[in-house]
Amino acid sequence: MMETSPQPESPIETATVLIISDDGEFARTITSRWQSERTVPLFTLMSGDLCPGVDPASFEFAIVGEVRPGLLPSVLTIAEASGRPVIFVASDAQSVYTVRETHTRTLVLRQHEGWTDALMLLAGEVVRAQHAMKRVQAVEAAMARERAQATLGRYMLDLRHNLSDALTSILGNSELLLAQPGTLSAVAREQIETIRNMSVRIHEIFQRFSSLETELRYADKQAGNHKAYAASARA
Repeated sequence: MMETSPQPESPIETATVLIISDDGEFARTITSRWQSERTVPLFTLMSGDLCPGVDPASFEFAIVGEVRPGLLPSVLTIAEASGRPVIFVASDAQSVYTVRETHTRTLVLRQHEGWTDALMLLAGEVVRAQHAMKRVQAVEAAMARERAQATLGRYMLDLRHNLSDALTSILGNSELLLAQPGTLSAVAREQIETIRNMSVRIHEIFQRFSSLETELRYADKQAGNHKAYAASARA
């Protein structure tokens, strides 16, 4: 029997959706509609007056419905401050206009026939965008680490010649002292032998740096060849 690799989890399946509303039917409508989808997220339900205590790390995005009069501006402000996407489901045209004017980071969806279907599509796109942004940020962080390591490597290679000259002097003088029998005590001779041995070990490390420099130059040359080939192919 042919084995199949496991399918990756849907972004929605691994998401936690925060639903903020003082209308219990609103939350039930959304969660019930989501049950008919292939993948169902986790839900956290919260009323408008509890919104100030929300933990941004506890949800992927928020869906805001009707709340008690006067609470909506603060609820949306707090939700936006979490840095997570916010979808406001408006029940009337005036709310749509007001929220779009005052909370530009909030996505607004007007309740109409089939609005739950539209919400499913919008939520899916929101989560996919969030996951794509996380992947981009992870790649950028990895590239930043690689650039820092490359800079450090270049710096060490630039210093290699100066350090090698100083090391040659230390190694040569230690060899001269050891070549004069009877002029050193046993303790001093042992210490100078240690200096010489450590100098030889450092010299071997510098030899590896030389090999690394050669490899980096070869890699740069290959990268240049690939760019030139790609440019000629496009031409």
